[in-house]
Amino acid sequence: MIDINKIDIEAFEADYRSAKMYHHRAEQFLEEGQCSSVIFNVASVALENYLIALCDLYGEEPGNHNYTCLMDAVETIIDVSEVLNKEIRSLDLLFGICSLENYYHGIPEESDSDRVLAMCNEVKQLFDQTRIAAVREAFKNSNEV
Repeated sequence: MIDINKIDIEAFEADYRSAKMYHHRAEQFLEEGQCSSVIFNVASVALENYLIALCDLYGEEPGNHNYTCLMDAVETIIDVSEVLNKEIRSLDLLFGICSLENYYHGIPEESDSDRVLAMCNEVKQLFDQTRIAAVREAFKNSNEV
């Protein structure tokens, strides 16, 4: 049974739509031959939005929007492979998010943009379309009452 009191359907829809749009745009940039830093940055936003949308879908509030906190929340609601989990968490190190004093964001290389796009594709597959349909239906029915 889905507890619709825990789920913000509007936040889910907005974050899921944003994730798919940023992901699509990053892939377009790749096809157009844009520089790897642009692809990396847009794909990173897509990945963040996918993770937030997963949290929204299950009514889980992440402590923060860095990749470590997002993965801490996501792994409590769904199974994520250890490899993908580590890959996503490693982005905090690349961004230097853990340290405000020593912040350094290097220039992403082509391999970095490829990695983030691959992560986006994997995380996109984690969405349970049956659950999404059930959540949407539950909200539709609750609004009809």
